[in-house]
Amino acid sequence: MFIPTRAAGLDALDEFVPRAGRDYARDRNADLGASRTNVSGLSPYVRHRLVTEHEVVAAVLERHSLPAAEKFVQEVFWRTYWKGWLEQNPEVWRRYRREVDEFATGTRPAGYDDAVNGRTGIDAMDAWARELIDTGYLHNHTRMWFASIWVFTLGLPWQLGADFFSGHLLDGDAASNTLSWRWVAGLQTAGKTYLASASNIARYTDGRFSPGGLATTARALSEEPLPPRTPVASEDVVGTIGERVGLLLHEEDLEASSLLAEHPRLSDPVATAVSSDSAARSPFAVSDLVEAFTATAVDDAAERTLDASGRRAQVLGDTLPSTVLRWAESEQLDTVVVPYAPVGPVHERLGALRAALAAEGVGLVTVRRRWDSAAWPYASRGFFPFRERIPALVRELVVD
Repeated sequence: MFIPTRAAGLDALDEFVPRAGRDYARDRNADLGASRTNVSGLSPYVRHRLVTEHEVVAAVLERHSLPAAEKFVQEVFWRTYWKGWLEQNPEVWRRYRREVDEFATGTRPAGYDDAVNGRTGIDAMDAWARELIDTGYLHNHTRMWFASIWVFTLGLPWQLGADFFSGHLLDGDAASNTLSWRWVAGLQTAGKTYLASASNIARYTDGRFSPGGLATTARALSEEPLPPRTPVASEDVVGTIGERVGLLLHEEDLEASSLLAEHPRLSDPVATAVSSDSAARSPFAVSDLVEAFTATAVDDAAERTLDASGRRAQVLGDTLPSTVLRWAESEQLDTVVVPYAPVGPVHERLGALRAALAAEGVGLVTVRRRWDSAAWPYASRGFFPFRERIPALVRELVVD
């Protein structure tokens, strides 16, 4: 379904743009099965920044007014909002990963194996599980139904459902996936849950599914209070830039040219490289589709990311600090520049890398995109206050 290259992502954007206005607003909630003409299909590309949020919104607004394309533009900003919210509440991610790790090393609850292998006996749920495994994708509305049935009908831990998605979704990122599951379960907006119903499923799947036996109530889950939020740091560039700078891309951001254009001082690195570790998304098995998509996307980024002498980027064999250090030493680098990674597995990986490089006298500099810097601070509350900021953000980031 998805060719993991920037060129394919840009082609998908061009194909979708004519439908991004009122057609999208009218039809976006329908899961039409194999036909995906009512949605963009851009999420795997945006998730890895093979295509950036700025490019997507700019292309849409060249064809449509903001009022006409409002629903689609909001969907793009949803992903930005989730990242900004988790950035300010990293304990949510740490708790989630600890809890999933405990399940991975312990006993899975009854019903888990049937749920992830499409054997629950709920026809819709089983079809969706197989679709996710086979394609790496589910319609956004279907993800909500799936999560609701998982939590409230099957009574399974939301953390395991979020991890199942994380291991199989081509577009799954730490913030959007984890926080969406929390929202369904009543944790993200305390006390507010999402209850899937047979009538709603039948309506938006054109009668393909109308499952019986679903939960009729959805009691919100609870948790220990979170610590105070951490404000988004004001600096876009963190670290000291030396004389010999190498650029290291990762799977959270595979589009170097626009990133470096925002920070001219970092242009023309003396060496470039790309590394990824898709297996870190889950302590359980990550799907072959996710691994293959990520590997091909990394190869595509390497072809497009040249150093000052015109060499393509080196694809590092793993993400171990020692591997990155060998690359830095071979290129005589005193600075490794990386795109800023939001809270999640890559962020944790870069934390370990920073310490290892520093011990050998090599600095690690993180570079955050203007898009994130402008929008994330407004993600301190719910989405609706954030939504009110979207027109101003569009003027600041796209129109101007």
